[in-house]
Amino acid sequence: MKPLAWLASFRLRILFRSAFLLLALAVVAMAVAVLQEEKQRSYDNYQASFAKTKEQIVARLRHPAGQLALLNPPRGEGPVTPLHPVMLPFSAIDFDDQGKVRHAVEMAGCLVQYKNYGSLCVAIANNPWAGGFIYAAGTFVSSTLLPHRIGNEFLDGAHRLRVVVSLRGETYRWVAPFEVPSRDERRRASGMRGRFTGYVELDDRDYTGEMPVKEFRGWVWQSGRCLDATKENDEDCEKKSFFSLRLPIDALRDALFQPEKPQWPPPDLDQFEVQVEVLPPGDGPALFDSNADGAVPPFSLNDLTGLLLPGETLTIQKVDRGEPTHLVQLHGKDEVLEEPSPLLTRLIRKLPVERYDAPVELADEVVTPMGSYRILFHGDARSVNKILSAVASRVSWFVGAMLLAIALAWLVIETGVVRRISRLTRRSSELSRSVKAIGGLQRFDLADLRGSDELGILANCLNDLLRRVKEDAERERIRAEQERDMWHAVGHEIMSPLQSLLVLHGHADDPSYRYINRMQQAVRVLYGNASPSEAFQSSALQVQAIDIAKLLRNVADNAGFVDVRCAAAYQPVWVRADEFPLEDVFSHILKNADRYRQPGTPITLTLESTETTATVIIHNVGRPIAEDFLDKIFEYGDSEHAEAGANGNRGQGLFVAKTYMAKMGGTIAVRNVEDGVSFLLTLQRTRVGGAQ
Repeated sequence: MKPLAWLASFRLRILFRSAFLLLALAVVAMAVAVLQEEKQRSYDNYQASFAKTKEQIVARLRHPAGQLALLNPPRGEGPVTPLHPVMLPFSAIDFDDQGKVRHAVEMAGCLVQYKNYGSLCVAIANNPWAGGFIYAAGTFVSSTLLPHRIGNEFLDGAHRLRVVVSLRGETYRWVAPFEVPSRDERRRASGMRGRFTGYVELDDRDYTGEMPVKEFRGWVWQSGRCLDATKENDEDCEKKSFFSLRLPIDALRDALFQPEKPQWPPPDLDQFEVQVEVLPPGDGPALFDSNADGAVPPFSLNDLTGLLLPGETLTIQKVDRGEPTHLVQLHGKDEVLEEPSPLLTRLIRKLPVERYDAPVELADEVVTPMGSYRILFHGDARSVNKILSAVASRVSWFVGAMLLAIALAWLVIETGVVRRISRLTRRSSELSRSVKAIGGLQRFDLADLRGSDELGILANCLNDLLRRVKEDAERERIRAEQERDMWHAVGHEIMSPLQSLLVLHGHADDPSYRYINRMQQAVRVLYGNASPSEAFQSSALQVQAIDIAKLLRNVADNAGFVDVRCAAAYQPVWVRADEFPLEDVFSHILKNADRYRQPGTPITLTLESTETTATVIIHNVGRPIAEDFLDKIFEYGDSEHAEAGANGNRGQGLFVAKTYMAKMGGTIAVRNVEDGVSFLLTLQRTRVGGAQ
């Protein structure tokens, strides 16, 4: 039990420190739980986002613009110009119909954008048997188109196109002036429609006798509305025109008639170069040039990279009759994140998440006129750790601040309160041990713990109280020494006359001999002790066999009080006792009975015996003892009357009676009866003459 008692002395400090420790652990556990929940939520969100990205990419690839990108894989990071033909997801283009041509190129998304509303799409059809043609369609801005007068040998007096195509070591050059049928002249207010008649370009401006190229076809549609609304009535305002061309390429047409089946699209399609210029009347600069800087390319597969997150991979394969052909593989660009904490990264990696280790893979298929394409998506859930670690690194400062605040609060209370309490407890324990060891206060020092706060006030009060206790203990020690000296003196002065009286009454049959011996024994008991209570408790008795019946008759005859009656038997009843102390016991009880009995009533002594015990009942008629005083009646110094000490009653008679009875192996008790109070003294019986 001693270890438990020692541990209990630290209970409050352990409780206090455990509370702060649990608080810090709760903050850390809360942060870890939030991280795990955020990791699970981020992973679920990543899976949902990954599936949405896949649906978005597949939907985009199934659009004609996406099919155009599939049919024309990226050619690298080279310049946009000069333009290279792309293969359209259409078998042919009705270049004579503005609506159909515009719808085809816009839906396919093959237009290359230029400044000042310019655009151009250069393409081939996906059917090689539609003819060896290159299609060109686009827009440009100019004033009202000035047509070429049919029959004029000079072509530079009107708006015209210059087209240059280079492939396989050959170059095709055409000049196509704008011509308008006479019946369309009246429709200029609502727009103008005309055609570009193609001629093989000459070094001389004189085209006398030259015939147009039969397979070269071109149409242009100029809007009747001015681009600047403030110049609506100005005939020379700038207007937007849309044109479409069909360029005959002999090299492509000749390849169709080779013995072996032509490969389509041509494997060297990315080597074809096409330039289209729109020239104004005269020698002015070109209104539109497809080789101009600042061209914006159309959608390509490389643009899908922006939809991929770091770690994600998009693989596109063309499904032929044999093994799938790898077309392109795109990787998400890694974002530059702030450097995460390695500790947080390891912690986040260790947090368990449901289905986190399962691979994130999705697949789909896009069908085009030129075949099927398999789309494979590979996700990387580890990017969740990187992003979450970067976020957690920023939030960790708040958790660290909370832990620091808890640590500072603990440190302040530990140094300002707990340490002072520990010192006060330690010094109190030392003081308690010193009191038990030497029986008094030797030294104590609480001056350094005093202060103006609650603990300081407590230490100050304890210091003053201990000083007062020490002073009282010192006075008590001095008083005890003085009292012991007094008892020495009193005992010395009383013992001499008693010794003289014992000489005068030295015969054992003399009644005075018994009382002189009782007086000497009482003096010897009290002689040399600091207090009467200590004297009575430390006294030694000579227990022997005595006749309790004879003793009771002798006590009743010599009680010194009137009307003391003894109902003891005349045959001997032997008990274990010391005669003189037992006679003192009866004397003290009889004094109390006489003090509290009703006048004129007797005090009765009754002896009851069994085989092992003999009980003496001393009864007096009078008022009963208070119930709350029954348990204290035999304590030293307790008296029922507050003024008892003034009347010479020190409250020690019954204490002496109980002490002597206990030393003789007996018991003493008191009880209230109907007409008064009875004291019961019980002693052990013994054999006749059997001294113990």
